Amino acid sequence: MQIKHFLQFKDLSRDEFEYLFQRTRWIKEQFKAYQTYHPLHDRTLVMIFEKASTRTRLSFEAGMQQLGGAAIYLNTRDSQLGRGEPVEDAAQVISRMSDLVMIRTFEQEIVERFAAHSRVPVINGLTNEYHPCQIMADIYTFIEHRGSIKGKTVAWIGDSNNVCNTWLQAAEVLDFNVHVSTPPGYEVEPERAGLYGTDHYEEFPDPMEAARGADLVTTDVWTSMGFEAENEERKRDFEDWQVDADMMRLAKPDALFMHCLPAHRGEEVAAEVIDGPHSVVWDEAENRLHVQKALMEYLLLGKVSNS
Repeated sequence: MQIKHFLQFKDLSRDEFEYLFQRTRWIKEQFKAYQTYHPLHDRTLVMIFEKASTRTRLSFEAGMQQLGGAAIYLNTRDSQLGRGEPVEDAAQVISRMSDLVMIRTFEQEIVERFAAHSRVPVINGLTNEYHPCQIMADIYTFIEHRGSIKGKTVAWIGDSNNVCNTWLQAAEVLDFNVHVSTPPGYEVEPERAGLYGTDHYEEFPDPMEAARGADLVTTDVWTSMGFEAENEERKRDFEDWQVDADMMRLAKPDALFMHCLPAHRGEEVAAEVIDGPHSVVWDEAENRLHVQKALMEYLLLGKVSNS
């Protein structure tokens, strides 16, 4: 089988995502029923972290073990990658000793270079530009609660960061719409987001108007990892971009609220929203585990039927 990587959302087709969401549902049902399912017995996942994480490490490590495989954690501070070994050389070695690699790092170029020299599938666990596994989990969570996302409207409120970029890619692949509202100076950069066109998103200077009529309202921290020096400036710039109860009232009555976590209550989201009835953030967090299990199974085994 030809090696397939998942480095950004548009690496997979709509048909592949529909298959993955079906597999996610079945795999999650097995998990909830305490049914053993070990399709990746004796397979090894190497997880390379240059950026720290809670949810990414836990979901990949637990997920690989639940599929019957093993997961090995590597931090660049504790490996030769952190001492100047070329990414290309590391890819050659690591991919000869494992079956699958997940990388969470800074520049997208790093995962692209690694994948180009890898003998095994490579998964983007997060880069400055994209966070495809997160958006897989978010969309699956929407499907669980509301059905197909096709034709629906997602309101993105806040920074046009890696999560926002990935929502925009997903809208093109899966045919839904994104309303984006950012403060001046933080607008979407289409080339950086890897967009084909502008048919599936619209920018709104007023965040309240972006949320009007939305099926899903979502946001992220105002200061992403690596931008800590800008924290105070960003707090000032983003103060009118908090998702609060007034904003949620403008969305559809049954609108969902999502946040990839960790969240700062009182900054990008009010406590009454993230802890309120619209919020599905805990389902969203758990679903990282299940969509990534479906993804790892697919990258290693291709399409399989329910066992």
